[in-house]
Amino acid sequence: MLGRFDLLMADPPYGINAGDQRRQKSRTKLALATDYGPNEWDKEPVESWVIDLARSLCQKQIIFGGNYYQLPPCKGPLVWDKENTGDFADGEMAWNNLGCALRIKRHMWNGMLRKGSEDRWHPTQKPLEVIQWAIMQAGDVETILDPWAGSGTTGHAAKNLGKRAVLIEREERYCEIAAARLAQEVLQFSNQ
Repeated sequence: MLGRFDLLMADPPYGINAGDQRRQKSRTKLALATDYGPNEWDKEPVESWVIDLARSLCQKQIIFGGNYYQLPPCKGPLVWDKENTGDFADGEMAWNNLGCALRIKRHMWNGMLRKGSEDRWHPTQKPLEVIQWAIMQAGDVETILDPWAGSGTTGHAAKNLGKRAVLIEREERYCEIAAARLAQEVLQFSNQ
């Protein structure tokens, strides 16, 4: 049994085949798309009962791609403006039950043109800065659940914000990436 959490911070598969290399290559003209390896994780959207189960464990809820699911009305979605050009989507919406007004975070994430120097390990990875911002919109939360953890961005954001998080991911390669990202830092001692 997982127990209860203050916040569901989720980005479930939407069923749009996001990792398909044929789809990636057709969208970019400037550079070859990154090959994230074979995938089956985004062939179908997550079943509604699984979304409902995850929601039932958390008081506050933020779900990127919530527009792909049957969820209650959202007073004010969280909007990530990707500052994109070309074939990529201009932004993404996160459904929530926070009762807030619409909020917008601008953070460039336009193929190979991205704000900052953050590495990208997953085809639908969200920027760390965007996930930290989303978590802060939820106010005073201490425990976070991410049942579709991907490369561990929610865990990294929670760690940076001093929160505790439980991450669940079905793809072993992404579990390994998340574990490496979240590994405890080791202090370097002088040999003198």
